[in-house]
Amino acid sequence: EYVANDVMMDRDREILLITGPNMSGKSTYMRQLALISILGQIGCFVPAESAVLPVFDQIFTRIGAADDLAAGQSTFMVEMLEANYAITRATQDSLILLDEIGRGTSTYDGMALAQSIIEYVHSEVRAKTLFSTHYHELTTLEEDLDRVKNVHVKAVEEKGRVVFLHRVHDGSADKSYGIHVAQLANLPIALIQRAEAILAEFEAEPDALKAPKAPVEKKETVEVKEDDAQLAFFDQAEEKKKTARSSGEKAILDRLKSVDIMEMTPMDAINTLYELKKQLKS
Repeated sequence: EYVANDVMMDRDREILLITGPNMSGKSTYMRQLALISILGQIGCFVPAESAVLPVFDQIFTRIGAADDLAAGQSTFMVEMLEANYAITRATQDSLILLDEIGRGTSTYDGMALAQSIIEYVHSEVRAKTLFSTHYHELTTLEEDLDRVKNVHVKAVEEKGRVVFLHRVHDGSADKSYGIHVAQLANLPIALIQRAEAILAEFEAEPDALKAPKAPVEKKETVEVKEDDAQLAFFDQAEEKKKTARSSGEKAILDRLKSVDIMEMTPMDAINTLYELKKQLKS
């Protein structure tokens, strides 16, 4: 069933900092406000019991992640360019939606950039802003910035699995439930258990910069001298040369050498590959 959520923003709630697990509905909540605003401004009915909406001069969105191969820009670069476009062009009468800014780089860089963007929008732009994040450390900004308020999408843990309620409440989320979401994707149980063990280590030492070392199997130490390594390499090459090939294999190799790939259509290539595979089986 459809889950209805209120959006309350006024002079004291200009920036909503949204936390909650993946798949809980953070991005949907943000899109909801943008779509209702557009519907209201073009004169349509809006899906709400009541709506008091300002007239936004522009709506800026930074949702999703994708690189731009043609322009040679990484996912993080695209993210920064789109964030820059929003914060440099927005006015007090704009609406900004920023979804997980900073996730495309290292944790500390991303967190620093996310916080500085929130502070800049708060002090310089003053636009109505929805900012979703997995950086729970940012929720303390509510104490330092007057017009920043924490909201979170509710989820509960039931029998070791996460249940998404899709309901938005005031305050910050208590957990990210990332491993639970990975479990829903049916990742191997051993992998999930190892992730839980690593998470426990991180939580025990939150200031640790290095990830726990992965468990490794004990192996015998083998000392290889440089000369021996070089000789072994050439010996193997000679052995490969001496390996006898059957007449069938030689025929297939000759056929491959004679094929002009640049002149073949995709269908020709598939047919040729099919024929060669049949020859190998026979």
